[in-house]
Amino acid sequence: KSGEMAKLTQLIENEVFRAYATYATIVLGKMMLMSLVTAYFRITRKAFVNPEDTASFGKGESAKKYLRTDPDVERARRGHLNDLENIVPFLGIGLLYALSSPDLYTALLHFRIFAGARITHTFAYLIPLPQPSRGLSWAVGYAVTISMAYKVLKTALYL
Repeated sequence: KSGEMAKLTQLIENEVFRAYATYATIVLGKMMLMSLVTAYFRITRKAFVNPEDTASFGKGESAKKYLRTDPDVERARRGHLNDLENIVPFLGIGLLYALSSPDLYTALLHFRIFAGARITHTFAYLIPLPQPSRGLSWAVGYAVTISMAYKVLKTALYL
């Protein structure tokens, strides 16, 4: 077991892995924040999907009017769903990429561009900014993940 622990310690000392861990934490934190944004809009717009969530607004028919959709809630939900669709692949591919011994500068470039693109995408979704800002920020983040996947396959191709 001490040999396993030494390997973990070496991984934590790896600069590329630490960079990955930093930016993975940033984008995961941003994604978690989207849950709070959605909850905020649900509460302030009084738009709920579950009957039990409306209990504090009355009972029976008076509470049913709060079982509805709201454009702001739906926009936040779609932004959060888009995070799930893009950040989860980044986490897996980014980890494999970090373990494929890339140059630190190149890895930081990938991680920073991805994080910036996802943050920009969130602002573009929530404000909302005019298109093509949201589409471009999505495409940039997606291209970064594809670039890392290509590097991983090129480095460790066992097909």
